[in-house]
Parts: sequence; structure tokens; C-alpha cells
Amino acid sequence: MGSPTVTGPVVPTGSSASDQPPRSSFRRVLTGSMAGAVLEWYDFAIYGILAATVLGPLFFPGEDGVTKLLLALATQGLGFVARPLGGIVFGHLGDKFGRKPMLVTTFIMLGTATAAIGLLPTYDQIGIWATVMLVVLRMIQGFALGGEFGAAVLLVSEYGEPKRRGFWASWPQAGAPMGTVLATVVVSVIAVFLSDDAFDQWGWRVAFLFAIPLLAIGFWVRRGVEESPVFKAAQEQAAKAPQAQERSSILEALSRPRAILTGLGMRLGENIAFYVYTVFVIAYATTYFDFHRGDVIMAVTFASLFQFVGMIGGGAWSDRVGRRVAMLVPAIILVVWAPVFFWLVQLESLPMLWLGVCVGAFFHGMLAGPEAAWITELFPTRYRYAGSSLVFQGSSIIAGAPAPFIAVWLIDNYGVGMVVGYLVITMAITVTSLLFSRETKGVDLDEVA
Repeated sequence: MGSPTVTGPVVPTGSSASDQPPRSSFRRVLTGSMAGAVLEWYDFAIYGILAATVLGPLFFPGEDGVTKLLLALATQGLGFVARPLGGIVFGHLGDKFGRKPMLVTTFIMLGTATAAIGLLPTYDQIGIWATVMLVVLRMIQGFALGGEFGAAVLLVSEYGEPKRRGFWASWPQAGAPMGTVLATVVVSVIAVFLSDDAFDQWGWRVAFLFAIPLLAIGFWVRRGVEESPVFKAAQEQAAKAPQAQERSSILEALSRPRAILTGLGMRLGENIAFYVYTVFVIAYATTYFDFHRGDVIMAVTFASLFQFVGMIGGGAWSDRVGRRVAMLVPAIILVVWAPVFFWLVQLESLPMLWLGVCVGAFFHGMLAGPEAAWITELFPTRYRYAGSSLVFQGSSIIAGAPAPFIAVWLIDNYGVGMVVGYLVITMAITVTSLLFSRETKGVDLDEVA
């Protein structure tokens, strides 16, 4: 499949040419998947940026500014807690009723909850109910995110030709750095045109309400997406030979834990590296060294562009050399880069900081790009949504969510050497998981057992 503009989806096993969706279907799938991924990470980045500056004073009671900040950041963590639950619920429903309904439902939930935060009254206006509503909306976001990403990746993977699956599946992955860049740009533009007081009073709401046009565009695109041909073929096959007792796809995935454990092991180091290079580095460089916060955020934002290129390039490379090699190479480089990165930061030179963050982000992208196709290829169609969601969202809560906090605790108690060790050990687990995994490049998704 050379390009979505010239080649349509592949006819699944057992399908006739007349059953093949139109060529425009794949374009809608790819665009809709990207829209969801960008909105997902836009939401994550917007909340993180504004939690540290606006949301704490506006939504949490008390006189202590630090306490307000910590409570605001804690609500960000609640989104991570809800993600595995969303992955379980939507994973089961997606394997039972199809990928498209989940793609639309989760997207609407996500965009609506994000926009609703921009309309919330503050604590001074309605008291503790403002705090409660913020927490509830954050939980809804996390719940929707738990199912949204699995649907996006699966549809692209199941539509795509095996020869190019790594490349196309990397695009939903690449929505993460694009969402981060978009969030930073939106906040920066608003801040340029408004005074600090106006920004704190009402300007911050615009950043959340910007989710509305993203929601409208994404919904229009996703509504026209056709169901995955691989899923439809599996449903037709199941109808011809119905099982005596239908099991939950979550239970089926858990009953064969090897693929899940392999995926979680691979995602462990990858997830931790992402949050160390993009979240922890901001606190580390500004707290322990004389870096200006805005300069570090700008470096992290620019590094997101390198991450985007790395993801697309890594996905395409995996179609040539195989998933394992394409992920092993950047994983090993990230093991070596961990001590180099911290040494560069300690030089207290802004160009060296940029170098450290950008290189780390690029090779993280190279590692993360092929994993979307790889994780999809680990599971059979009947529980692919459930299995992949357990891997994606399970790793987020056990690895990604606590990573910045663990890194801060380690450096406060034991010094930077332990943070380097933390990165190296977890990335070594990723390398080991890949070494013991099977190669999936070019596999026919209809035939994965």
C-alpha cells in the first residue's frame, strides 16, 4: 500500500472484491484516528500546563499555594487511574460490537469533558462543588482515553496492508507529540494577547474550549468511518460457527497472558523514558539548575517535533527490518543515552539541554513508532481490542503515571545516579522483553491465533 490516495484497504481473508470498502475509507480512518490522538494529548498537555498556573488557585480551597498546586496535579493523576478501567470496558465492547462505535463514543466523551472544564464555575462561585465537578470531568477524560487510543490504532492497523502496517499505525502514535505542540502553541498565543489578570480570570477557559472545534471536526470525520474489514470478517466467521458459550474478550486476553506480559514489559521502559524526558526534566532543570522554566518548556516542545519524526520513521523502518530490530536499536541507544542526558543537563548550558532532550525524544519516538503495529499484531481479532488496551493503558498506570514522582523521590533521596539507574534498569526490561518476543512484521491479522 503506497499511499491512501491511490490504494484502498486490503480485502480480508474470505472477502470478495465487492465487499472492499471504498478507497476514501482509509483516508477517513487515518484522519479520524489522528484527530483523536491529537485531542487526547492536547487535553493532557493543557491540563498539565494550566494545573501549575491556574487550576490550583481557582478550584481548590486553602491558603497554602503549594497545597493547591499539588491537589491540582493530583487530579491529573486521576485521569491515569481511570484509563485502565476505560480500556477494560471499551476493549470488551469493541471486540463485541466493533471498533467504529467505540471510536465515536470515546471521542465524544473526551472532547465534551475537556470543553466542559472550560465552562466550570470556580470554587469562589459555588464552593466545593467546583472541585467535585473538576475531578469528575477529569475521571471521564481518563475513562474515555482508556478506550479511545485502542480503537484508533486498531482501525488503522486492521485496514492497512501488512507491508505498510508499521508506517500507518505509527500515525495515531504520533498524535501525542502533535497534541503537546498544539497545547503549547494555544496557551502561548492566548498569553500573548491577554494580560496576566485576564488570562487567570477567563483566558485559560479558551484553551479548554478549543476542544470544541477539534471535537466537531473529528466527529464529522469519524462518523463516516466504516467498520474494520478484519473485524467484519471475524464476525461473519463467528456467525457460521457460533461457540457454545461466549466469553468476555478481557477474560480471553487474560487467559493467555504471555502477549500481555511481553507488551507490558516492552512498554515499561518506553513509557518511563517518555515522562522523564518530557515531564521530569522540567522540574529537574529548573529546581536543581539555573534554567528558566519557559526555556525548558520550549526545549521540550521543540523536542516533540523530533519525537514525531522518530515515530513515523520508526514505523516505516519496522516495515523493512522487522518490529523487533526497529525497536531494539533505539531501546539500546536510550540505555546508553540516559547518563549522557543527565550529564548534558548538568553542564547548565541551554544548547546542551536542547541537545539532550531532542535526542532523547527522537529515539523514544523511534522506539514508540513501531509498537502500535507490534502490539496490534500480538492478539487475534476476537480479543485484539481488549488485549491491546490492557497493554497500552496498563503500562500507563504502572509505568508512565508514577515515573515523574519516582524520579523526583530518587533524586531527592539518593541523587541523580539513581534516576539514571531507574532509566537504565527499566529500559533493560524493555530490551529483554523484545529479545524474547516473536517477530510480527507482515503477519496476516486474520490468521493470528
